[in-house]
Amino acid sequence: MQITNNYGLPQAIINALHRPTYDKGKSHISVTQAINSPRIVALRQMHDAEIKVDATSLVWSLFGTAVHHILEQGGDEKHLTEERIFTEINGWIFSGAIDSQICHADGTRTIQDYKVTKAWSVMNEKIEWEQQLNIYKWLVETVKKTPVRSIQIVAIIRDWSMHDAKREGYPQAPIVTIDVPMWDNETTEQFIKERVALHQEAFTSSAFGDDLAPCSKEDMWAKPPVYAIKNDKRVKAIKLYADKAEADAHAQSLGKGHYVEHRPEERTRCANFCDVRDFCNQWRAYEASLSSAD
Repeated sequence: MQITNNYGLPQAIINALHRPTYDKGKSHISVTQAINSPRIVALRQMHDAEIKVDATSLVWSLFGTAVHHILEQGGDEKHLTEERIFTEINGWIFSGAIDSQICHADGTRTIQDYKVTKAWSVMNEKIEWEQQLNIYKWLVETVKKTPVRSIQIVAIIRDWSMHDAKREGYPQAPIVTIDVPMWDNETTEQFIKERVALHQEAFTSSAFGDDLAPCSKEDMWAKPPVYAIKNDKRVKAIKLYADKAEADAHAQSLGKGHYVEHRPEERTRCANFCDVRDFCNQWRAYEASLSSAD
């Protein structure tokens, strides 16, 4: 990956970004890769030397790395930090690195994963956090044969505001601990096998030059198309509808000056957060469809 410095960040930051500390060990795939889109993971491997990412897009990941370095210093006989656990799934070596395991007196453990994130992520469910933590639970209970009492996200909220904390539902402190629902191990194991199989298919497709399976709507953080009722006197939509007929009827009932604006499906991750979109024919086809619609 090529790191650009379009905004003149200090060279010390650029040097740090060029020295990645992540290492999945001698495994074919890690937990975080497994829950990611197989298309994205495969395209990153295929085009690693060509991918360009500006340093400003990586600053918060650098903060995350710093947090993990600090966490390593917090280990003691009751707190196991940064343990990577290995096993075999579908013929591949599968591994996960657990940020923190609290060792309780009764022999059980609490698994914690630290996230440097935004308040929005804390206030809205993120299924990938639930998937990740439950896979860690499965690794501890099936590989280490150690029962897990609970699984938690420790969120360090980078945009936390004391003023916004007065709002209902907003995090009350810049660091919060979130309990994550636990799955049974049979459900988790089936999920892991399905995810690894998808990545194996993508690996085979890339090796033979075949097209990769498309990203799902969940992978793309897709927002469905909507019909917005608007008028010329306000910027924001009056109301959004999934059904065009309902939107048309409402706009007509509001009278002169009101109209319906069609807003096509948005693929938020693709448009703003995907570092391989320049190499993705699925994204190019989507862009072409928008152009033809205009």
